[in-house]
Amino acid sequence: MFVGSSEKKESTEIETQSMKQMVHDFSVRNTVAESASITSKQLTVTDDDPTKSVTYDLPKDEFFLSIAPYVEKTHPCATHSLTGCQGEMVEEDFNVSIVDLDGNSIMDKTLMKSQPNGFIDLWLPRDKTYRITIEHDGKIAESEVSTFESDDTCLTTMQLH
Repeated sequence: MFVGSSEKKESTEIETQSMKQMVHDFSVRNTVAESASITSKQLTVTDDDPTKSVTYDLPKDEFFLSIAPYVEKTHPCATHSLTGCQGEMVEEDFNVSIVDLDGNSIMDKTLMKSQPNGFIDLWLPRDKTYRITIEHDGKIAESEVSTFESDDTCLTTMQLH
């Protein structure tokens, strides 16, 4: 089901590509677990036994951010649950632009499709602040986000207007 042993609160290191693939597999529902949540520093996976979990350290230079653009319905969230959070707009196409505060473009109207959970997952450079613009069917949502250790991994406040 997932890499590593299932001893309580064990921290497991795996290579970055394996980590990203594991997160993606949870997001698109190729992998299931009792729960899987992701903070700015770690992915924690709990399987059938809720007293046992495995914690994986995230890449030191990349920050995970999951965004659920919406028109009508959203939910409050800070720490993204890969197994529980559900966004309104499932498998929809969006143009995503991301610029840092120095004006450097990270993405410029990149076409991205939301996943079965209604979220768009991004891996961004850590310790920066960005302006994100999401466009869909003539509607736009904009937000400023940062990728510091204390920042949230779930963004559910980007309402398309």
